[in-house]
Amino acid sequence: MTRIFITRPIPDRGIRLLTDTFGPDAVIVAPNDLAITRDELLEGIRGADALLPILTDTVDATVMDAAGPQLKVIANYAVGFNNIDVAAATARGILVTNTPGVLTETTADLAWSLLMAAARRIGESERYLRAGLWKSWGPQLFLGVDVHGQTMGIYGMGRIGLAIAHRARGFGMRILYNDVNRLAPSSEVELGVVYADKPDFLAESDFISIHVPLLPETRHAFGEPEFRAMKKSAVLVNTSRGPVVDEAALARALKSGQIFAAGLDVYEDEPAVHPDLLECQNAVLVPHIGSATHETRSKMAHMAAQNIVARLKGQKPPNPVNPQVL
Repeated sequence: MTRIFITRPIPDRGIRLLTDTFGPDAVIVAPNDLAITRDELLEGIRGADALLPILTDTVDATVMDAAGPQLKVIANYAVGFNNIDVAAATARGILVTNTPGVLTETTADLAWSLLMAAARRIGESERYLRAGLWKSWGPQLFLGVDVHGQTMGIYGMGRIGLAIAHRARGFGMRILYNDVNRLAPSSEVELGVVYADKPDFLAESDFISIHVPLLPETRHAFGEPEFRAMKKSAVLVNTSRGPVVDEAALARALKSGQIFAAGLDVYEDEPAVHPDLLECQNAVLVPHIGSATHETRSKMAHMAAQNIVARLKGQKPPNPVNPQVL
């Protein structure tokens, strides 16, 4: 009998597709809506034909071998897949899939929300009001920085970076970008964006929004040297992966006034957040909710399930990460 192990409860749309296709007894869902432990993962995957993990689950060779030789697909419930040892999966003939595209606009919305909240000190001012500290309107009460007409810096011009560029155009912003892959000149003109090398990008951007995958070369891409190179009025936003930013260095930059503010959805050691960062009132911190809308999370569940159905039925899944195993 087919066995599909899901490491966390996911929206019903994905579960229904799997149970309708393979039967209700084929789908085993970890019962608690908390991150699964390593031992629970190793136990749950035994005998599984398919694994549907979330981005906080480390799926390495040990986990794959614990499943047994019948494991055919690992359908990650995320766009990124740095939590999976893709090389080990490929060596074992296991297909890895992800959920690209579906969360682009939703994540861009969240990044823009963080940008606005950090620029206009929304978190600080709301806490001030709720604490009963507001006594009167004041000419210098919670002065922020303007967004409209400023320079937007996009670090990583993939799908979400492009979505941020579209939003920035609506605010009349000058748009710079930095990426290892430069766009075609015609695309730059069409999008109204300008490529800048990293020193110019850091020096000229009023806002920087990070949209790169976590790779060895992007780990701590923003640390002490980068913060020193940025404007004191700059705002940093990260909705990509936590380790792209050195949290300790960011906390120092925020506390010292080296940069104005930051908005973060992701962290180096989730769910832990660097204690110094928690002390920064000029940091807007949210718990990895970039794709957290009913519509988007439901679409992600359905897409992950589609990948599993296709693989187990001998068809080509829509979103293969390592298509060479097909």
